[in-house]
Amino acid sequence: MYRYDPFDSALVAQRVAQFRDQTRRFLAGALTEDEFRPLRLQNGLYVQKHAPMLRIAIPYGLLASAQLRMLARIARQYDRGYGHFTTRQNLQFNWPRLENVPEILALLATVDMHAIQTSGNCVRNTTSDPFAGVAGDEIVDPRPWCELIRQWSTLHPEFAFLPRKFKIAVTGATADRTAALVHDIGARAVRNDRGETGFRIIVGGGQGRTPIIGHVIREFLPAPELLNYFDAILRVYNLHGRRDNKYKARIKILVKELTPAEFTRQVEAEWEHLRDGPGTVPEAEIARLAAHFTDPPYRDFARDSVAYRAAVADSRPFSRWAQRNVRPHKRKGYAIVTLSLKRTGTPPGDVTAGEMDAIAELADRYSFGEIRVTHEQNLVLADVAQNDLHALWVRLKALGFATPNIGLLTDIVCCPGGDFCSLANAKSIPIAEAIQRRFDDLDYLHDLGDLELNMSGCMNACGHHHVGHIGILGVDKNGDEWYQVSLGGAQGNDASLGKVIGPSFEAADVPDVIVRLIDVYVENRHADERFIDTVRRIGLAPFKERVYAAAH
Repeated sequence: MYRYDPFDSALVAQRVAQFRDQTRRFLAGALTEDEFRPLRLQNGLYVQKHAPMLRIAIPYGLLASAQLRMLARIARQYDRGYGHFTTRQNLQFNWPRLENVPEILALLATVDMHAIQTSGNCVRNTTSDPFAGVAGDEIVDPRPWCELIRQWSTLHPEFAFLPRKFKIAVTGATADRTAALVHDIGARAVRNDRGETGFRIIVGGGQGRTPIIGHVIREFLPAPELLNYFDAILRVYNLHGRRDNKYKARIKILVKELTPAEFTRQVEAEWEHLRDGPGTVPEAEIARLAAHFTDPPYRDFARDSVAYRAAVADSRPFSRWAQRNVRPHKRKGYAIVTLSLKRTGTPPGDVTAGEMDAIAELADRYSFGEIRVTHEQNLVLADVAQNDLHALWVRLKALGFATPNIGLLTDIVCCPGGDFCSLANAKSIPIAEAIQRRFDDLDYLHDLGDLELNMSGCMNACGHHHVGHIGILGVDKNGDEWYQVSLGGAQGNDASLGKVIGPSFEAADVPDVIVRLIDVYVENRHADERFIDTVRRIGLAPFKERVYAAAH
């Protein structure tokens, strides 16, 4: 994985020193709250409901074991002993003291980490495929390109004060595991008729108050032109994006108002001034970055593990875990393992300091010291020998991370909601836990099959509720917390936005509503038909009728 060079180290050290002085001046009364706000936001520091919240950047979701151990140390020393992994593949600390944040940033710098541009109206942390470099369907490894984008976007003077925050996802595989269609920019690796590698560019996707599926504005962009084209997109956005109304400031609104065709025309015209210029990426630069992402020292296995197949046959619990949490690896004899952070009774995405240390130790022992964060708020060990899978499963069971529910109903994506966030209209964590408890029957969950439930505490959609097969949104109703339900959302290659089924529900009713939705699915599904496919085939009416008939 990428290691800081002297330039990176110097830049981050300078930012730590700057923020240390800015914090000192604010606490001394020399800076007003209005003066301090943009300075703290540039360093990932929010003021939440109960305490500051510090968001740590995990570029394209990649963590070394030493970095995870540092996050554990910070959680113990400066927070309340845990951290929260987010849908942006970052980690948030919910309880740091303001005066300690410069010390936290200084510690992060010692392990090549920072919090720069995890907030504010700038290019945020670029996300990518958690299976990057190990998936069998990969056209190109996206990690060197993500690192290129990180270096290009960090403290970019032209794009430091955009009309609104800006999010990029990059995938190199045929299956989209990044939700590229609901990003400000989604870049998907493709090959043209001549076998050349480039990118399909999708612009103007997003969730929040105005959810939109992104538009393909270029089917094939030559790979060396990626940064030039990004420059062109951001220049058009910077020029025309609204700054007078934050609810209409995202690039998705601009694309919609200009029309995708006109937006594309302006981007292409701007690109004509930039193509083949200084921003063109030389092959040597990509080769230099790719050298940071070479394969680890894999063992040579002539075939898949006989012992692994035998263990699957002998143990139903292990077999069930292997079915849901283990995925094929490009290398014979290896596997990709997802650690579920969704056991019942734990807020989705939360991990304690002790658990972080334990996961770091498992990564060192079983996966070459590397951990990946998914945008579904789980963790991945990407390079596990099949011979080691049973031993790893035993260790994960003891830690509580072997719940075999990846892609199932209780693998809930959920923001912190009203328990922490000052923007939230309603709590989300207690509702998620209530649903998990109602469906805490693994046999039943596995019978239901793939079913994605996403939940947000407000319209900012940090829980990606718009693209959940079932989406739940917390809303305010005369000062009370209510919950709106949508159906039919999906991420991936066939991304779609969910549609609200009707009036919202009281908190206590939400688990029963989910039960009724599932009952309609079970009664109407065809053999091996997923929940989302049943919804698309029969429409919303049967689900609405069942839910609201029961309510009356």
